[in-house]
Amino acid sequence: MTTDDISGMGPLVARLSRGGQRLRQADRAHPWVLDTAVVVLVFLMFCLPDLLHGVVDDGDAPRRFRLAFTQLPVAGMLVLQAGLVLPLLWRRRKPVAAFGVIAAVFVLQWSLGAALRADVALFVALYSLTLHGQLRHLPWACAAMAGAIALVAVRTSSAVSVWDALFFLLSTATAALALGLMVRIRRAQLAGLRERAARLEIERDQRSRLAAATERTRVAREMHDIVGHNLSVIITLADAGAYATDIAPERGKEALQLIGDTGRQALRELRRVLGVLREAADGPPSGPELSPQPGIADIEVLCAKVRAAGLEVVYRTSGDVDALDSGVQLTAYRIVQEALTNTLKHTDTGTRVHLAILVEDSRLNIRVQDTGSATPSGPPNEEGHGLVGMRERAALYGGTVSARPTGGGGWSVEAVLDLTPQGGDR
Repeated sequence: MTTDDISGMGPLVARLSRGGQRLRQADRAHPWVLDTAVVVLVFLMFCLPDLLHGVVDDGDAPRRFRLAFTQLPVAGMLVLQAGLVLPLLWRRRKPVAAFGVIAAVFVLQWSLGAALRADVALFVALYSLTLHGQLRHLPWACAAMAGAIALVAVRTSSAVSVWDALFFLLSTATAALALGLMVRIRRAQLAGLRERAARLEIERDQRSRLAAATERTRVAREMHDIVGHNLSVIITLADAGAYATDIAPERGKEALQLIGDTGRQALRELRRVLGVLREAADGPPSGPELSPQPGIADIEVLCAKVRAAGLEVVYRTSGDVDALDSGVQLTAYRIVQEALTNTLKHTDTGTRVHLAILVEDSRLNIRVQDTGSATPSGPPNEEGHGLVGMRERAALYGGTVSARPTGGGGWSVEAVLDLTPQGGDR
């Protein structure tokens, strides 16, 4: 077979596949059509010749073969044929019952010494039971089939050798049984593949929804950190500027300038976050490059803004903090930013804040402790989104965050991040 012959079979195979699919859909919609067609086909091929010419009236058959069987009247032949063929109408809905009725009529027929071409219905019933029935019924059906075949071999022993008859009939029964099992296994495999494809599609949709939810959570966390911190600084500076306008106008002017700087920084960070979203949806941005994510080096600028808002911040670091991964630095920056934002919200001007970032072996320790009196804005024991966000960020690096009041009336926030590389030895 040449390559052209193989390529030319493609459209034929596709047409046959579509035709088979349409037939299966039609069968599912009208199953009685196929069952009736099988009965009509068996009648035309195996029953009608017996009615027209008789079973053993063929002049070419040996005399001893013709004498081995009983001649049946037409009425009796019709009754036996109906008992053999009509149960095939429910061979798929009730395969055990259909096989049982056909096997009983088959045994009755051969007990009378009659031979009918319609006996082929017994093999069709065995095939249908193997394909559509429960496998636990199959041993009993095989035993009944073997008994019926043995009866046929005995009744035909005067014309055909018993062993020849057994070999032929058992081979035919085995072929029907094997064909039913093969089709059943093939259908089970196809059903498993369809189920697996449907499950993979569901899992793909679930992963997409989970990724979208994770991205929404990340963006919400970034927006909370950016907007919450900068608005807290702006509000504090605005209050301080309004108070200083009458007493020291230059301080009020300085507060307004700081408000403008803080607002512009917040706007830049918001553009960065929203620009990443647009880039993911529309492709590479056409505007100017986005500013990098903040890190530990930017905490000093953050502290300066908090100092300008009226808090006294003492900031120190220990260890090689500049060598930390950018993701770790962003996490540390956001945790410090949220802790300082909470201090601005809940303490008075002049509160002293001690901020320490320490790199110790494979851990990064962050401590933010203030000396002011905390006045929580929510009910007792209620955690806001800020603390939850800090814990979520720390959890990305196997870390923890704890917040608790100190003995002097202030609050302390401590975070520990694991710096061990993912997949490394712990």
